[in-house]
Amino acid sequence: MTTIEKRKPKQFDVADMQESRTFVGDAWRQFRKHKLAIVAVAVLLIILAGVFLGPAFWTVDPTYIDIIAAYQISSPEHPWGTDSLGRDTLARCLQGGRVSLAIGVSAMAVAITIGTLVGLASGYFRRLDNPLMRLTDIFIALPQLPLLLVLMMLFREPLKASFGPEGGVFILMVAVIGGLQWMPTARLVRGEVLSVKSREFITAADALGSRDGRILRSHILPNVLSPVIVAATFSIASAIITESALSFLGLGFPPDFPTWGRLLFDGKDYLTITWTLVFWPGLLISLTVLCVNFIGDGLRDALDPRLRK
Repeated sequence: MTTIEKRKPKQFDVADMQESRTFVGDAWRQFRKHKLAIVAVAVLLIILAGVFLGPAFWTVDPTYIDIIAAYQISSPEHPWGTDSLGRDTLARCLQGGRVSLAIGVSAMAVAITIGTLVGLASGYFRRLDNPLMRLTDIFIALPQLPLLLVLMMLFREPLKASFGPEGGVFILMVAVIGGLQWMPTARLVRGEVLSVKSREFITAADALGSRDGRILRSHILPNVLSPVIVAATFSIASAIITESALSFLGLGFPPDFPTWGRLLFDGKDYLTITWTLVFWPGLLISLTVLCVNFIGDGLRDALDPRLRK
């Protein structure tokens, strides 16, 4: 006589029935829903590939002068035209893009670092809150563009003498732009720190005797990184625009060291002769800033816990 064993139905836990959920996975699923951000990522990757890998395929020397080929709008040898000295506009845009993007990322790093440190100190230490926020208000009240122009005029020549024409201007631009764009990040981080500081795990860490530095580093900073990442993307766009404005005003790099803003400045005098000198660098600036802003919007939605299910 055979006995039939009754099998018990397998018990599934809710976590086993669902896909493994992680913070990065949830953020990526939410980010993919932002169609403009996905398109912006693709376009920005194309621009970055062209700027950093393009010179390996387009080997024209951006400094080569050919007076006979001057003022061309487009030709098989120069698809993006040439300037008043016959230099290839495509090669100069590729070279200038590396400098403009490097300034944008470096200035963003300076601004985010200063803003995060000020925001953490202001939000966590009550005795520092009022002085640091009043200092932030002072910097916000300063007229940005006139102050940028004054600082560039004061320190440009000493830094050029110390670090060379290109190195001095690069250091000055990064320091000035980053040093005048940290205030929104500081206010944002301060608000997040005030919210996180009142939670139970911070109270528990303080009761267990954790030092302030450890609490800030291990508990508070990881919880405020999401808005900092979003602020960083917008800071890159703002830094690129500021660098272009300074270069357009003639306070940037020398003419033989082009950036997108410097190309605009050099091409404005020949706009009636060949419009490509202004069109291509202007298009690259606009596309880069627009893509970075769209990516920032997508990250803001993806990192918002209220929008993630």
